[in-house]
Amino acid sequence: MSPSHSLQTFVKGLAFPESPRWHDGALWFSDFYERRVSRVTPDGRMETIVEVPGQPSGLGWLPDGRLLVVSMNDRRLLRLDGHSLVEVADLSPFAPAPCNDMLVDARGRAYVGNFGFDLHARAPFAATSLLMVTPTGEVRVAAQDMHFPNGTVLTPDGRTLIVAESYGQRLTAFDVAGDGTLANRRIWAQLYGKGVGPDGICLDAQGAIWMASPVTREVLRVRQGGEVTDRIPTEDQAVACMLGGEDRRTLFVLTGRVLVTPEQSLAARTGTIHTVRVEVPGAGLP
Repeated sequence: MSPSHSLQTFVKGLAFPESPRWHDGALWFSDFYERRVSRVTPDGRMETIVEVPGQPSGLGWLPDGRLLVVSMNDRRLLRLDGHSLVEVADLSPFAPAPCNDMLVDARGRAYVGNFGFDLHARAPFAATSLLMVTPTGEVRVAAQDMHFPNGTVLTPDGRTLIVAESYGQRLTAFDVAGDGTLANRRIWAQLYGKGVGPDGICLDAQGAIWMASPVTREVLRVRQGGEVTDRIPTEDQAVACMLGGEDRRTLFVLTGRVLVTPEQSLAARTGTIHTVRVEVPGAGLP
């Protein structure tokens, strides 16, 4: 399976789209610098779901259908109740830098990553923790010594969690216990030598992972062990991807350009959502 056709433009003129999710027949995503969560249907109709002053990132849903959203800059997990956002948990005592992507499992447990250091101020790299927030708002450290934990997927059986460590240039897997704790840490795929620092990821029905690679400007399909089966180049930085559509065979690819300030990103509006059809459908969460 090697897609030879190019990406098609689905939505353009965004500031910086991230954290795509296929949910309830539409693609949901956060636009960092517009500070809003949006939803776009297959025919291109887009609506704003909620504005997040602290800058939205990871998205997920509780079993009762309510939306959870990571508020990056103030390091909080929020829940949309009706038209209002309420705090589920303050992550700042556990996250030393902005929070980013998130996976919410079938029981409503949220696994949230964070930068670990002030990336935008070019501070020295520092490892950090992957956090787990229970549905009641309790915050636990799920894994330590993570090198910029980012996109996260959960296998269909709910037993294996795989995290993209962007600065570790690897995908790291854990066994998931019944209470959500993580154990048996192992490298799922090491990407040294490929120049790839994985960002957003999604899982397909053959157990392979599609990942966005901002530095090399592409999305890749990787098997466990590190074999790259497919590469699709992007014009700008590829930051996230998601398998969706009615048959989950549409790969949505989100790209953008990291500029010096949010104001520049708002003015340039290089953010774009692309699509490409693939053979193997999506599986698992998100």
